[in-house]
Amino acid sequence: MEDFRSVGARLRTWGRWGDDDERGTLNHITPERLAAAARLVKRGVTFDLGIPLGADGPQAGHGRVNPIHLMSVVDGVEVDRAGITGAMHYNDDYVVMPLQAATQWDGLAHVFYDDLLYNGFPSDTVSTTGARHDSIDKISGGVAGRGVLLDIPRLRGVDWLEAGDEIAPDELDAAAAAAGVAVGPGDIVLLRTGWWARLRAERSRRAFFAGEPGPSLACADWLAEREVAALAADNHAVEALPNAHAGTNYPLHLVLIRDMGMTLGEFFDLEELAAHCAADGVAEFFFCAPPLKVTGAVGSPINPLAIK
Repeated sequence: MEDFRSVGARLRTWGRWGDDDERGTLNHITPERLAAAARLVKRGVTFDLGIPLGADGPQAGHGRVNPIHLMSVVDGVEVDRAGITGAMHYNDDYVVMPLQAATQWDGLAHVFYDDLLYNGFPSDTVSTTGARHDSIDKISGGVAGRGVLLDIPRLRGVDWLEAGDEIAPDELDAAAAAAGVAVGPGDIVLLRTGWWARLRAERSRRAFFAGEPGPSLACADWLAEREVAALAADNHAVEALPNAHAGTNYPLHLVLIRDMGMTLGEFFDLEELAAHCAADGVAEFFFCAPPLKVTGAVGSPINPLAIK
């Protein structure tokens, strides 16, 4: 089994888009590819891929909590500078949450090893005030382009995969072939494992976080060869857990984010989209999921849309 450091060294993109680059593989989404992706909208059908931001979210106390929504004003009354009450009444609210509590992007400063972030920036440039390099606001122009759904449970004929079940590169090829799509430069790959469907069916947060199916480390080569722009999945950490790699439980995170500069998406709800793709035989679509422009943040909640 190849060590994640050697895989990372082979696939490293540092300097490819300049020594100051902080967007990584999103650079594969060129203006021409973005324009072509927009032309995939044929029927005006929109699929919401985000999960609700609420107290009944999936978090189960593993260092993060579900969003806390509070009303700061209920039935407030308009008062002008002269103290005169106007006709308008109003309500206000706010939310307290980890930026990665629900459907979200992992920014390029989210994980690192050997004291270096993506593109060789020192890890100590991330402090309690935020990240000076590779922060999520550096991709605030948005993550938009051609989305492709790869549905592994449908390929295998099951409702969902099992915890620790690794998806190999040849299975990604098989899923693409079954869907009638070819994954290529600038694509945003949405990988369905069925793990979110299992949580909705069984309602067990403990089981959801105890492990998960996902792509193997070998899939890093597959993604690099096709110049994929971003990868998202319907589980909590993209890759298969547990796994047998020495030195880390998250080898794919380290290679994709730190070495390749690939933005990763987690907690996607792909169920409605997957059913539609299976019904109409179209597994490509325009995809759009801009992050919140939180200065110095290492991740961001999103409400991704797939439009066909």
